[in-house]
Amino acid sequence: MKQFPEFIDFQNNNKEENNNRLLSDSNQSSDIREENKTPEEQLERIYLAIKEDIKKELLETIKQYSPNFFEKLVIDLLISMGYGGSRKEAGEAVGQVNDGGIDGIIKEDRLGLDIIYIQAKRWENTVGRPEIQKFAGALLGKQAKKGIFITTSNFSKEAIEYSTMIDSKIILIDGQKLSELLIDYNVGVSLVESYAIKKIDNDYFTE
Repeated sequence: MKQFPEFIDFQNNNKEENNNRLLSDSNQSSDIREENKTPEEQLERIYLAIKEDIKKELLETIKQYSPNFFEKLVIDLLISMGYGGSRKEAGEAVGQVNDGGIDGIIKEDRLGLDIIYIQAKRWENTVGRPEIQKFAGALLGKQAKKGIFITTSNFSKEAIEYSTMIDSKIILIDGQKLSELLIDYNVGVSLVESYAIKKIDNDYFTE
């Protein structure tokens, strides 16, 4: 029977109907799950989806600009996070060291009681262990114990493991983490809309 065109068409039609039925059932299940969510849960899901889209768009946008612009973006982010003192001080420090794997330095606090060394890589390729070793060696040469390695790409497993094995404290910030921090600290993004979620004030309704 499998040799007859009519039987082949019958089989194909059945497969298509089954696939459509499965897809329909899946969509219905998703709709039911969505209906069972509270409005707050639905808003959170939408917010997270929008945030993921912005993160991707941010990374793609950053990669289109020069390393100097990326350097400026790193400065603005660190200042927004509370590091570096003034914009002028941070700008003078970052980008002028360029010494053995170090792109810049920034104050950990406004008084400059401690210094953090920075390496910023606007890369497409994965950052491997050799780059982290080079940065760690540069920190050792400066007798420094703290460093931040920021990249638009990602870190290899070996690079991450190595960063946890050394005496110096090196924070690794990959593209995903970078874009998340930029959004959280409002660097390179602007507020489009804000919604206030309210509830009944039970403390008010008392006699």
